[in-house]
Amino acid sequence: MSDFAPGPTGTDEVLFAVEGSLGRVLLNRPRAINSLTRDMVRAMSERLVAWADDDAVAAVSLEGAGERGLCAGGDVRQVREAHLAGTSGGVDFWAEEYVLDAQIAEYPKPFVAVMDGIVMGGGLGLSMFGAARWTTERSQIAMPETIIGFFPDVAATYLLSRAPGEAGTHVALTGATVTGADAVHLGLADAVVESARVPELLAAIAAGGPVEPVPTGAARSEGSELAVAQSWIDECYAGDDPVVIHARLQEHSDPAARAAAETISLRSPMSVAVTLEALRRAKGVGSVREVLATDTVVGRGLLAGPDFSEGVRAQLVDKDRQPRWEHASLAEVPRDRVLEVFSG
Repeated sequence: MSDFAPGPTGTDEVLFAVEGSLGRVLLNRPRAINSLTRDMVRAMSERLVAWADDDAVAAVSLEGAGERGLCAGGDVRQVREAHLAGTSGGVDFWAEEYVLDAQIAEYPKPFVAVMDGIVMGGGLGLSMFGAARWTTERSQIAMPETIIGFFPDVAATYLLSRAPGEAGTHVALTGATVTGADAVHLGLADAVVESARVPELLAAIAAGGPVEPVPTGAARSEGSELAVAQSWIDECYAGDDPVVIHARLQEHSDPAARAAAETISLRSPMSVAVTLEALRRAKGVGSVREVLATDTVVGRGLLAGPDFSEGVRAQLVDKDRQPRWEHASLAEVPRDRVLEVFSG
């Protein structure tokens, strides 16, 4: 077993080790499902810089401590608290997080993400741009931001906009949690490996073996429920008008489509409209870094409105699950307000 230890910033919320030729990163906030803090982001960024220039480290892996998952995302409660206190702490956290996401996307050595258990929001930012992205039979993958009055940031729209048909649109607008096989179908992961195999796969890399996005014996998108639902998803989510999309879902004969409509009706209308716009814009963008630049602008725009603070309150602070959104429905969201969020 590797001797994990704190990194350059001294925080024990993320630990590091070098095992053979493998640099290992362990997110270490298991009680919070390894939700990201600024200290964690800074420590990872600094260590990745050091390992990039270290000839003894040929590859890097990312894992989460505990049994619940790799990472449930950024600590949005801290972002909300900073915003309500009138400080820039929330925006500063996103800025540093996005730098780390770009660093991983452009990393010069193979980066292996073990996407076991819950992987949401910022957890996907750390993993979905790796060279080898392994989900497991326990994976629960989501970008659930519309439920808290936000949008799928961390450049998730770069991949979701390129998913087969409109599958990425469905996942982004509803915030649906999907399986490892679904994540492969969406292009967020490469393979589904048995969780029991992960230690031996990492040990093989540490011993100098190649990094394989799809290890021998691993599955891909077999069994993906999203793939089975592709027909009604593509039919309902086409176009750029969220009101029309919602109406199609409501009127469709497939009960899964009507269930998606009901889910969207509970999300922040502003967030749903902004998310659709972000997806459509991301499809024509050439790099992850460019999408992250847009995410920075959009994040600030949504933070300035009421829905983010209200959504985090309802889901994570008071936990009454009764958010009072700024707009009562998608039809009430003015188009100019959506465009304003993207204008900076």
